[in-house]
Amino acid sequence: MEKDYYDYLADLFEWGEKLKNEIMSSKITEEEKLQAIFQVEQWQEKIQSLIGSTIPELEDEERLLELRNEGEAFISDITRKKSESIPYGKHQLPPLPYSYNALEPYISEQIMRLHHTKHHQSYVDGLNKAETALYIDKKEPVKHWLREQAFHGSGHNLHTIFWYNMTPNGKKKPSGEILRQIEKDFGSWAAFQKLFTSVANSVEGNGWAVLYWSPRSGKLAIQSFEKHQLFQVPDTIPLLVLDVWEHAYYLQHKNDKKTYIENWWNVVNWENVNKRLKEARKVKWELY
Repeated sequence: MEKDYYDYLADLFEWGEKLKNEIMSSKITEEEKLQAIFQVEQWQEKIQSLIGSTIPELEDEERLLELRNEGEAFISDITRKKSESIPYGKHQLPPLPYSYNALEPYISEQIMRLHHTKHHQSYVDGLNKAETALYIDKKEPVKHWLREQAFHGSGHNLHTIFWYNMTPNGKKKPSGEILRQIEKDFGSWAAFQKLFTSVANSVEGNGWAVLYWSPRSGKLAIQSFEKHQLFQVPDTIPLLVLDVWEHAYYLQHKNDKKTYIENWWNVVNWENVNKRLKEARKVKWELY
């Protein structure tokens, strides 16, 4: 049994090498290739950690199952990038661009694992169920499924932004175009950070703090979303989002949301925010 366990791990690792070659020969963009290679190598590091363990335990076998599912998700993700759309009811949980413990000590491995594999997965499942009901099975009542689509669809999209808005290599302050735009619209980096933090702390119950770009005004703005879908501003593009649902911090900070928000600033991926701003600015509307 033990030999089979380690042989399977070795096969998984070798499969990862073949997958990286397939990625490099695929037709996705160079940026997508680099991101995919990084994810596979992070995955292979997890395999190596299990290979280096002495005697496999039940917990290791559970991690083995997670690793297999994660590997299957890589193939699905690459395949989907070759397509221009996702069929109704076929959304999938995106892999994290870093390991579950990468954001420690600011966000614990336990929270990241639970938040990603359980909470985000539930929004993916809920969105798929709602889309299948609305567009494939034509189920009634329509009002119910529209609400489900709004809640779970917003939850899935916001969490996908959230994971990539963070990095273990976070910088204390933004740079580049996002900093220049922040200083132009809010007066200073300090003024923006104070207002965004205040908005995050003001969320009652479950919700988000969001920095967005408005093509209608040509400016940045900040908004709090209730749950996932309420109080959004139409025709705007989220650039930086902070999840302030209790499930994002309770296991580590109990009800101390303030400390969670303060810690989060240490893992913000300003490079990702800059990229989102660059893409958002490509949307051109008349200013009103």
